[in-house]
Amino acid sequence: MKAWVIEKISELNKVSEPLSLVDLPRPEAKAGEVLLKVKACGVCHTEIDEIEGRTPPPTFPMVPGHQVVGIVEATKATGAIKVGNRVGVAWIFSACGKCEFCLSGQENLCPEFLATGRDRNGGYVEYVAVPEKFVYPIPDYFSDAEAAPLLCAGAIGYRSLELCQPENGQNIGLTGFGASAHLVLKLIRFLYPESKVYVFARSEHERRFALELGAAWSGDTTDRPPVLLHSIIDTTPVWKPVIYALECLKPGGRLVINAIRKEAHDTDYLAKLDYPTHLWMEKEIKSVANVTRHDVQEFIRLAAEMQFKPEVQTYPFSEANRAILDIKNRNIKGAKVLVL
Repeated sequence: MKAWVIEKISELNKVSEPLSLVDLPRPEAKAGEVLLKVKACGVCHTEIDEIEGRTPPPTFPMVPGHQVVGIVEATKATGAIKVGNRVGVAWIFSACGKCEFCLSGQENLCPEFLATGRDRNGGYVEYVAVPEKFVYPIPDYFSDAEAAPLLCAGAIGYRSLELCQPENGQNIGLTGFGASAHLVLKLIRFLYPESKVYVFARSEHERRFALELGAAWSGDTTDRPPVLLHSIIDTTPVWKPVIYALECLKPGGRLVINAIRKEAHDTDYLAKLDYPTHLWMEKEIKSVANVTRHDVQEFIRLAAEMQFKPEVQTYPFSEANRAILDIKNRNIKGAKVLVL
């Protein structure tokens, strides 16, 4: 079968083809697993972090991709998932199920957490075998391409919003406006209809897109909104927005950082962190680490209930490298998806 793999760490501004197309043996489902014929796979900034070496390193070569939609071809499990079902696979490939974190609903923090496309082969491939307990039925309402972003951009956005602990009517900010943030904006408008959303983005077309989706205000990363905000979700890969977001929080406000790692090229901004300006008055910073099965299941349920479909840009499987480079170069509106 055909598969795209990351063979080594590289700098995307120095290579034009960070992924290699190779032939791999078609996997077989082991005990407790299902075999999927992949139909679509979302493309995420996490793949850039893997390529450029900002995540815990995978064993190379590794098939990336953790927003996988496929049809069950075979099963070696005994649960409700049957041959012919359409299901999704998210970033959480598996967890131990026995540790204090798993038993308390925090399986995202499990020390044996395995990530799809980093610790086990992901979805940039024709077939993939995955644990049945970690796949999710996909409602008929969504096409394959529309379903893919729900599995990461949507699920991690849902977790980020939950960590904000919002109340209806509070002002919520989003800094960066890519695949995850545009889904969070729609989620906020559904769950908290009296809340206003304020979007910070360096791209003019991203700011316009936010207003089209119902944002109350949009501005540049360094702009100040007309009011101070109760919470802000940062979805960017850099430090600059963190510093400016902290200045826009109300006393007692919370900044939730949704990123596996921050890029190192703008760490000079950390020297500008000033305790009285940025953290005084009980402001706080919370990080997001991975997702749980509950996050994925709940966001898929809410997306179907809201009956909204993600904005997607599709790429043929043969153009995986172009999709990766488009994200690196901030050519973004909505979510990017490989279609097989």
